[in-house]
Amino acid sequence: MTTFQSIDPTTGEVVWEGAESTPQQVADAVTKARAVMADWALRPREERVAILKAYQAKLKERAAEIAETISRETGKALWETQGEVGSMQGKVDISIRAYDERTGERSSDTAFGRAVLRHRPHGVAAVLGPFNFPGHLPNGHIVPALLAGDTVVFKPSEEAPKTGELMVQCLLEAGVPDGVINLVQGGKDVGAALLDQKIDALMFTGSGAAGAHFRKKFADDPHVILALELGGNNPLVVWDVSDPEAAATHVVQSAFITSGQRCSCARRLIVPNGPQGDAVVEAVAALSDRLRYGAWNGNEEVYGGPLISARAAKKALSDLQERIDLGAKVIRASGPIDGLADAFVKPAIIDVTGVNVPDEEIFAPFLSVIRVDSFDDALEAANNTRYGLSAGLISDDATLWDRFITTIRAGVVNFNRPTTGAAGDMPFGGLGASGNHRPSAYYAADYCAYPVASFEAQGVKNIASEIKGLM
Repeated sequence: MTTFQSIDPTTGEVVWEGAESTPQQVADAVTKARAVMADWALRPREERVAILKAYQAKLKERAAEIAETISRETGKALWETQGEVGSMQGKVDISIRAYDERTGERSSDTAFGRAVLRHRPHGVAAVLGPFNFPGHLPNGHIVPALLAGDTVVFKPSEEAPKTGELMVQCLLEAGVPDGVINLVQGGKDVGAALLDQKIDALMFTGSGAAGAHFRKKFADDPHVILALELGGNNPLVVWDVSDPEAAATHVVQSAFITSGQRCSCARRLIVPNGPQGDAVVEAVAALSDRLRYGAWNGNEEVYGGPLISARAAKKALSDLQERIDLGAKVIRASGPIDGLADAFVKPAIIDVTGVNVPDEEIFAPFLSVIRVDSFDDALEAANNTRYGLSAGLISDDATLWDRFITTIRAGVVNFNRPTTGAAGDMPFGGLGASGNHRPSAYYAADYCAYPVASFEAQGVKNIASEIKGLM
């Protein structure tokens, strides 16, 4: 039996320890989910809704416990994890509305009877959760999948197994039948074992590299629905602003929130050459110096916590140094934070103008500045990525927004708001290496069920008159 642990990156304390699921246990979980699939799908919609509303109540009842668990496993500030649990609760009502609006039933009268649109669940869905929002993001797959009538096998991130365990406890306590939700625990090998089973859907939030692997794995198996929400090398353009300090607040919130561990964080800041761009960069640097990082349970309120692990911090700093070695100029250096654990890193700002740096996401509070001569150049630089998750424009000139929104290639595009701004009642997802055109959030209903068109008549009527060429 292989055991593993989740570690509080703030303190190094063990948060959870348990056994990794064996390949046989993974196979048994899928078998169990398939065995109850038909019963769950045939239950009245109202019954599934009632169970999910009971789950919502459980999340509210255990909100403090879940928020603290997320903070302990990820190091995120408590104000942020409390918001995450709130989003998990809100997802239930949003998903019910989305199910009715996007995948409900409707009918219309015809000359022969009626035409009916229905939706049917895919079957067994594998849900692989990420570490950065270990409650909210898998919850955003699981809730709409269960509402649609799918059964679920859920593997949380190996960095946050206790959060996943609490979620499944709440679902079972709310009345989700045995076998409809199944938990498997472990790392990459457990995930691979799950995807080697006969599943009907894969719902994944994580890195672009993992998403590319899943595309290849299931390329010859179109039966399996893939819903991939991946990373991004997201651009934020600041152009024609009269108040650089105000613009800087949006940039900082875009780049450094959650210690840069959001897939929608701005990674590239694009500004005009000259004094205006200089003023924006200087304001961003000055504001970044004021950000307080620290323990989630410390005496002072903090802006951000550590990266998910010391290992992740070491990798991020190595990737940053690679860009510096290629010629990037350091505006604000990163590195360890005095008095804090090795998983903490300072926010960094580097200028990569004219430097050929990798088109890759660094999942850390690091921002690359690109200076250009014209707004057309800014648009070209913004789209110069294989990713396409989020993008933003900060400007006093609304006419620039009209050009930006029609030109930029991204799924979440914001104007005078941080790139991380999103809402559960809107779609969330990207194109290119950022996804596969199946956005989550409000549009998750779309990939949890498939449409069935029916043309129905009461009684058997002779339709010989409709058959051409009869003798």
